[in-house]
Amino acid sequence: MPEDTTTQVQRYIAAWNETEPQARHRAVAAVFTEEARYVDPLVDVRGHEGIDAVIAAVQQQFAGWVFRLAGPVDAHHDQVRFTWELGPVGEEPPVVGFDVAVSDGNGRFDRVAGFLDRVPQQ
Repeated sequence: MPEDTTTQVQRYIAAWNETEPQARHRAVAAVFTEEARYVDPLVDVRGHEGIDAVIAAVQQQFAGWVFRLAGPVDAHHDQVRFTWELGPVGEEPPVVGFDVAVSDGNGRFDRVAGFLDRVPQQ
């Protein structure tokens, strides 16, 4: 990977935390390839518009919560995996998951598969 994988993952987390729509769209374009696929147990989308819409929906559902990296970034070849948390700042995160991403080799993710390890009870 051409850039430090931890930096690439931090840019990814920052895109999920960007609440200003135009800045978020720019962040998504910087982090993902144009035809990138993002899939987790709840969604399966492609492209910048689809990914941006998913991020906006998560932000609306969990208003005021933030994503943060929760442990080391593990990478080999063009693949990276990392654990993340989602919750209010300064509190135990109610949501924990991990993602496996595949880079295009030029610093952007082409595919991301998300997994949910802990979610709030409804």
